Amino acid sequence: MQKVRSLVIVVIVNKRVEVTNTITNGPVWKGLLLFFFPIMLGTFFQQLYNTVDAVVVGQFVGKEALAAVGGGSAIYANLLVGFFTGLSSGATIIIAQFYGARQEKELSRAIHTAMALSVWAGILFSVAGALLARLAMEIIATPADIFEDSVVYLRIYFIGVLPMFIYNMGAGILRALGDSRSPFYILVAGCGANIVLDLVCVAEFHQGVAGAAWATVFSQAVCMVLIFIRLRRLQGCCCFSFRQMRFTPHLLSKMVHMGLPNGIQSSLYTVSNLIIQSNVNAFSTDMVAAWAAYGRIDSIFWMTVSSFGIAVTTYAGQNYGAGNIDRVRRATKEGLLMMSAVSVIYGVLFWFTGRYIFLLFTKDVDVISDGMQMLHFLVPFFITYIPIEVMSGTIHGTGETFKPMIITMLGICVLRVIWLFIAVPLCRNIITVVACYPVTWIATSAAFFIYYRRGTWLRNKHAVTVK
Repeated sequence: MQKVRSLVIVVIVNKRVEVTNTITNGPVWKGLLLFFFPIMLGTFFQQLYNTVDAVVVGQFVGKEALAAVGGGSAIYANLLVGFFTGLSSGATIIIAQFYGARQEKELSRAIHTAMALSVWAGILFSVAGALLARLAMEIIATPADIFEDSVVYLRIYFIGVLPMFIYNMGAGILRALGDSRSPFYILVAGCGANIVLDLVCVAEFHQGVAGAAWATVFSQAVCMVLIFIRLRRLQGCCCFSFRQMRFTPHLLSKMVHMGLPNGIQSSLYTVSNLIIQSNVNAFSTDMVAAWAAYGRIDSIFWMTVSSFGIAVTTYAGQNYGAGNIDRVRRATKEGLLMMSAVSVIYGVLFWFTGRYIFLLFTKDVDVISDGMQMLHFLVPFFITYIPIEVMSGTIHGTGETFKPMIITMLGICVLRVIWLFIAVPLCRNIITVVACYPVTWIATSAAFFIYYRRGTWLRNKHAVTVK
């Protein structure tokens, strides 16, 4: 393991990168897949951060610790990361369009503005999150037997958001330039560090959920250092310099204009999930643990479709900047077909192997039974979510982010809350609670189909450049 990590780090540090643009040329499906797979693998390793925490504390501490790490604290962590990832997507879209249009001076300014944004946002959210962790867990009525552990995990997690933000922004920049492999290599190194530190802090030194949280923070710091090194190894106008890291006002304004709707959209997703979590919390600790474990299982599916959404956004952004509108449309059609097939494969796989996967997290029979009930209900509906990710990814790539936010806000978030406040009181069981997912996926997918077919998103006045 040590030799593998050393090799990864040597490759990252010593190899100078000259980013080449293959996205705007060649077969669409091939270009999408070549760009997508490193993103998916990287996202898989990123998901491993919290999954490893859940596995280690679940096996070495107990189901209460599993619920603390994977319950409400995980949702708040997703709220934070999701908002910043959405906000930073504005930078990714602009950088991809500048790169496709070959505007080198603006490209360099955009890269340094984006990194400055990640630093200041990281400091702000770190302080705010650490101070508000206890209040956050009180808001969702966290069960008393897991409350203190949940607060501890969330507070430490927030302390480490600065390196997390820097890594995510740096990875977004590299992907916007067409380099999806470097973030993957860096995450391999970070995940390896996290696994080792989890085992040492939790299994060896018995530090519980605090040990798992600190392991995540230190491994994110490793990723931050490596992403800085990687960015400095880029060539020409893409090369990052600390001395040039400052805000360029008009670019910062564009980044916020494009990214803020995505950040709000992601936050609304998570807010609705918090309401769902509060409904789950009303049942029992066993149900909370089952929901936490199920969330780790279906995160494999979500990391795949979200990675493809990132790939489609960058693909559409570069081709839109280069004026290749036909390639933008073809990427959407071929992406829908590929991801629909993937959703069916995941559904079948989870249906038949879910019980064995649950055993990775806990051996408690009641927890596994509750988790399998959720799994068997939800996985057949995975395919209904695909149009949301693929079509919104395409539309975001052109720089149009406000209207997709409205569609998502109404179709996913508002409708989901209405369901929870009307349907759940009429039939209070876990299936009625989680049924809000397929109901809102179907409605929102239909809305995106209609908006995409209208084609008004191709005439986006806020785009950086359209040839």
